[in-house]
Amino acid sequence: MRGSQAPTLEAVARVAGVSRSTVSRVINNLPGVSKRAKLAVDTAIAELRYVPNQAARNLVTRRTNSIALVVSERGDRVFSDPFFAKILRGVYAGMTGSRRQLVLLMDQEDREDGALESYLCGGHVDGAVVVSLHRGDPLPARLVEAGLPVVLVGRPLSGIKVPYVDSDNFTGAAAAARHLITTGRRVLATIAGPQDMAAGVDRLAGWQACVPEPAERVAYSDFSVEGGARAMAELLAEFPDIDAVFAAADIIAVGALRTLAEHGKRVPDDIALVGFDDSVLATTTAPQLTTVRQDVEELGRTTTWHLLAQLAGDEPLPPSVLLPTELVERSST
Repeated sequence: MRGSQAPTLEAVARVAGVSRSTVSRVINNLPGVSKRAKLAVDTAIAELRYVPNQAARNLVTRRTNSIALVVSERGDRVFSDPFFAKILRGVYAGMTGSRRQLVLLMDQEDREDGALESYLCGGHVDGAVVVSLHRGDPLPARLVEAGLPVVLVGRPLSGIKVPYVDSDNFTGAAAAARHLITTGRRVLATIAGPQDMAAGVDRLAGWQACVPEPAERVAYSDFSVEGGARAMAELLAEFPDIDAVFAAADIIAVGALRTLAEHGKRVPDDIALVGFDDSVLATTTAPQLTTVRQDVEELGRTTTWHLLAQLAGDEPLPPSVLLPTELVERSST
């Protein structure tokens, strides 16, 4: 740096032998600049160690260099479920090298005032990753209508055409069912996840595709320990002879284990139990959970890649990406 003051745009123009507007166009990656002029500007920037004013660049490009991670759940659930921590790590990893900032937004009890949509569409972010979407949520449609690039974590249940990244929930649940059957279990039950979410719908469908009398022996839970405990109690009361349970998430399985212990049921001697996620919870239970692994961090990374590719204008991009799942056998089956 020459002298004690930071170099200015005018200084770069003077050293490069071009106009101030040409320097501005090079810095903001705008067309209309010759290769020779661009090389001269880049050389002057390096020589002077010029750092562009980000606020000024944003005014020109209408970019904020920020993307939003929108979690359509209340904060208490977000901080209690390890799924969301892994999503966040994946999104953060996917942003590495992008020079963008991440804005975390969580759902509130009442979204009627439209504050969330107004913030997202008000020029504060360049795009959004939306996770944990529920059926009937108008947010993705409103973002698309406003022209904001958006990618979903999880298949949307509505008919809206929005790119998404999801795990192969159907195949994973089917693998859980087949595993229980091949290990000799005969009276199978499931604790299904929320039916207003694609994960809950697809995992139940995969289970039902492989189990005899699939409409019977089903209880429902939200993705919580308490919900899993209540659902397990319902199954034991209505079907006391069950010898295997597939829980639609590890966090549900933790609640199921609690209820089974309270009823004097041994796992896996009396009842085998399979979860879904392969979260940190699966290896902290006693016994450790057999579960279906989905790479949650990769969900976050791939969704972020898709959004950044949209913002860069890359074409063509797949409308959806389905990531594989696999069964992990432990001591609960």
